[in-house]
Amino acid sequence: MPTIPGVPAGTVVLLLRNRQKDRPLSLRALRRTILDLLAAMGLGAELGVHFVGPREMARVNEAFLGHEGSTDVITFDHGSTPERLHGECFISVADAVAQARDFGTSWDAEVVRYVIHAILHLRGFDDLEPAARRVMKRQENRWVRWAAARGESIARPAAGDRAGRTGRVP
Repeated sequence: MPTIPGVPAGTVVLLLRNRQKDRPLSLRALRRTILDLLAAMGLGAELGVHFVGPREMARVNEAFLGHEGSTDVITFDHGSTPERLHGECFISVADAVAQARDFGTSWDAEVVRYVIHAILHLRGFDDLEPAARRVMKRQENRWVRWAAARGESIARPAAGDRAGRTGRVP
């Protein structure tokens, strides 16, 4: 994502793309969650978030990192500063579903965790060394709790779901 000339530093430019079919996502709820998260962190951003299936994630993983197979989240920093993020991330919803089972959480909470994880990487956090990983994990857990306290799900209600018929925004 190229920097957009003339966009003020505190502005957020957010591009969300859903190219997976593993679970129905509410891009509207995701947008609100990410915008609120960036505001709470005091950050401006030019950020692209791509929700992909495991095959596309495996291709990205192989092409850019030289690793085989799918993974949960991959982040690309395109020149972030402490005040303004500039990057994109790829999130595998299928991996979120599998890891949610392993960790006893919901798939949509895992997706939000991956978004937070990507934002923390763009803020300069690293998880390669054990000590740095612990610091990053503490921050990640803090923001996951913050997101959970908001009480908004990013899962799009299925057709016929009561929430979908009451006029609530999915």
